[in-house]
Amino acid sequence: MSEPTFFPLEDMPWVDEHKQANAAPAEMIAAAERSGARRKKLAQGECGYFSQYSTMPAGFEVPAHSHSHNELFIILAGGCSFHSGDDAPRELRARDSAALAAGKEYGFVCGPEGMEFIVIRPGDADSSFR
Repeated sequence: MSEPTFFPLEDMPWVDEHKQANAAPAEMIAAAERSGARRKKLAQGECGYFSQYSTMPAGFEVPAHSHSHNELFIILAGGCSFHSGDDAPRELRARDSAALAAGKEYGFVCGPEGMEFIVIRPGDADSSFR
């Protein structure tokens, strides 16, 4: 059995989105930079997990997109209006979560308090934006 790997959030660097192999659209990266939205990568394959911590301001919108791996989306603080496909938006708040199948398209708009969340996946997912 291997030793545990730890990811102290304060020690993890913020991601430079411009250097990502499968970067989000340039206009989304620019909007994130202007608003202060950002993320830190945590586990990157350790024990088969890939995870990231993200923080986004009130009203920040992540447009419809999908990923190549299943994911567990866990809200730590704040909340969002979460939309997937043609379903009516679902209001999610702190301590709520959503499990999404690979290829399932979704997006969200952060609520009035913004949002902090963690995403956990079983692989390093590619993203596809509309």
